[in-house]
Amino acid sequence: MGKAKFRRPLLKLSGEAFSPSGSMGIDGERMLAIARTIKSVIEIPVELAVVVGGGNFIRGAQLNIPSIQKASADYMGMLATVMNAVALQDTCESIGLETRVLSSLDVPRVAERWVRRRAIRHMEKHRVVIIAAGTGNPHFTTDTAAAQRAIEIGCDVIVKATKVDGVYDSDPKTNKNAKRFQKLTYQEALEKNLRFMDQTAIALCREHKMPVFVTDMNVPGNIERAIRGEDVGTLIES
Repeated sequence: MGKAKFRRPLLKLSGEAFSPSGSMGIDGERMLAIARTIKSVIEIPVELAVVVGGGNFIRGAQLNIPSIQKASADYMGMLATVMNAVALQDTCESIGLETRVLSSLDVPRVAERWVRRRAIRHMEKHRVVIIAAGTGNPHFTTDTAAAQRAIEIGCDVIVKATKVDGVYDSDPKTNKNAKRFQKLTYQEALEKNLRFMDQTAIALCREHKMPVFVTDMNVPGNIERAIRGEDVGTLIES
């Protein structure tokens, strides 16, 4: 097993990563598989932060109910990420990991308040830092939260775990001849209109020269191999 290319990665997990296939909520076996992956990553060793989404419960951006304001819908989505963070924390600790949940919304009964220096200190002690509630502000995605937090705490890569094995020039589900990129610059991604993250997140990463590695989380070992710098996806960098 090789050493890590990236020493302080941030792992971005969507809410759907925790749910049963084609359904909502939390699947215990999927959550346990993610926790075991996190343990393998920590043992490389690296200092790890994890940003979780909440789409397995609710997506604020897609909640189209006229009586609920957009900002309120986004706050509901942030609270969904807190539920996922608590579930991931317990699952990680059930297999011997030490974790801390830091939330951008104040929920002191279940999580510490987000403080940049606190997060860094936890990581230095090799605790898994699970970041919940996005940026704490409406109108921003958890992709943007991942970019912002990674920059704040000095991460050297964002590993975006998805359902596909990288960034393609077209949709591989509909085009069997779609080409996967091994590496891209942010300029190339923008010119080709490759939306591997939302535009705000891409702009942040580009400005701060934060690499993003997109890989398929459903292939066992992919996340660990991505952190080692192996060709298991697409690396986007300046």
